[in-house]
Amino acid sequence: MNTDSIKEEIKNNLNKLVEIKVYGMRGKTSNYRGKIHAIYPNLFTIIENNTEKSFTYRDVYTGDIKIKYM
Repeated sequence: MNTDSIKEEIKNNLNKLVEIKVYGMRGKTSNYRGKIHAIYPNLFTIIENNTEKSFTYRDVYTGDIKIKYM
């Protein structure tokens, strides 16, 4: 899987509910749940509780974040 295929998969799920798990430093994780809101050349955004969060396709590719489609 490459960044282009990841971008296409996310684009196909625009406006759908997702759960995102972000793996941070020192074993810390953050979880977000919202709808995919916008697609940009290098990143995508979700809306969670009226707050926009952005993530890069590269982070999905490297495994720094995991996306679960609901």
